[in-house]
Amino acid sequence: MAAASGKTAADSRSNSDLEADIRQLKADIDKLSRLLAQTGEHGYGTARRAAAEGVEQLRAQGEAAFDSLRGNARDLEAQIAASVREKPVTSLAIAAGVGFLFALLTRR
Repeated sequence: MAAASGKTAADSRSNSDLEADIRQLKADIDKLSRLLAQTGEHGYGTARRAAAEGVEQLRAQGEAAFDSLRGNARDLEAQIAASVREKPVTSLAIAAGVGFLFALLTRR
């Protein structure tokens, strides 16, 4: 019977060890879950900040491109105005020719 009682003591010790291990695993899983949730929140915040910075950068690039186009249009307008002042008859003939071509294209 001594062997049977020794086996029972070992079994109860194994059971208590198993229960302690299970409690420790549950605690570790809870801790890991909290850490994953924090990491997810941090990742979301980081992604959101990166997207906002990207939008701001694209907006700034768009404004710079628009300003550049506006400057080019002003330069072209100034060149055309100077050309018309220097050669008004030639400019009038060119305008009439463009108008005539436009009229031909729209008739068809």
